[in-house]
Amino acid sequence: MDYLLLGFLTGLSLILAIGAQNIFVIEQGLKKQYILLVCLICSISDLILIFLGIFLFQYLGNFFNSSIELILNIFLFIFLSHFVYGKISIQKNKIFLNKNFKKISISRIITKTLAFTYLNPHVYSDTVFFLGNFSKNFLTIDKYYFGIGASIASFLFFFLIGYLSKLLSKYLQNDKIWNKINLFIIIFMSIIAFYVFIEILTFVS
Repeated sequence: MDYLLLGFLTGLSLILAIGAQNIFVIEQGLKKQYILLVCLICSISDLILIFLGIFLFQYLGNFFNSSIELILNIFLFIFLSHFVYGKISIQKNKIFLNKNFKKISISRIITKTLAFTYLNPHVYSDTVFFLGNFSKNFLTIDKYYFGIGASIASFLFFFLIGYLSKLLSKYLQNDKIWNKINLFIIIFMSIIAFYVFIEILTFVS
């Protein structure tokens, strides 16, 4: 049970950092769109990557080199740039989020959620590399407990921010507030995109 708690606390400390994926989950909660689906995809993806890192760290370490990380960063930058451009278009045309709820298809939501999850190099650094490296000397049974604990933290976090955002959404019916939320998302995602771009330049220089 000690390793279960250790896994929970370690996983929680990693996932608490605000990132593009978390902002996306919060936004879907505020819009009351596919919250269960989005939270499940994020949580299950974390579970897969956590146990992938714990049990295959040494093997995968031979393949996840700097070149692959560079490719992932390039794809992430392209995706974030497209995402920010879409948000700027909404802001420019004064089409607020709460007027577009029914226009997003389930296939688009699934694609965007998977992109926010698997195109983010930091997801791999946190789950595959950090948790895998941290637990590489654990006994097999302790690795299971550690992985379960970290996965529980992920499930609790994503469902908490998703449904808490849904509860708060009823207080956010004013178009000006939604416009400010949209502006915050544009700024935050732009900062992340800029950070990813700097990482790309660091790799190629």
